[in-house]
Amino acid sequence: MIGWLRGRVLRDDGGQAVVDVNGVGYELSLPAGTLSRASTGDGLVELFVHTHVREDALDLFGFAGETERRVFRQLLAVPNVGPRTALGVLSVLTVSDLARAVADADHAGLSRVPGIGKKTAERLVLELKGKLVVESDGPKTGPKAVSSDARGRLLSALTNMGYRPGEAEKAVSSLGDEVDTKPMGDLLKQALASLH
Repeated sequence: MIGWLRGRVLRDDGGQAVVDVNGVGYELSLPAGTLSRASTGDGLVELFVHTHVREDALDLFGFAGETERRVFRQLLAVPNVGPRTALGVLSVLTVSDLARAVADADHAGLSRVPGIGKKTAERLVLELKGKLVVESDGPKTGPKAVSSDARGRLLSALTNMGYRPGEAEKAVSSLGDEVDTKPMGDLLKQALASLH
């Protein structure tokens, strides 16, 4: 099994990337904003990897930190939640937003995630309540780290939807300080509204 990779991004198709590790290209599916959070600053990325084996495929899912990968695995343990749905949850909600939504039994907030209906939201709350303990993956603390994380996720989500980086940047900038305080699902809706 592959658990961790460090290499250069050869291709980023938003949600799918190919990472070159010493001449071998690994294709990974990623939550929105992962590559920017996983960057080491020297042109490399470090990704924690979940290897998902099916009888007809071997899929790799990459995450910027161990906590995100652990929560992804907890999501997979919920009945009727597959890798694509779990990836969608982590593309819209940060781990702390997800933990808060589960703790508050915020079914409506969870239902805003594409692919999550009312029943699945209820199942997530039921199965994950008390299990999501958020631990820090590193020294990123304080409002600045939260802001850049939320901002990066939102920019990545918009560009993954086909908007040009300049358009996405303008839409995110129009949200101002709300990027620090609102759930990702609400921010995405507001950003999309400003683009139309």
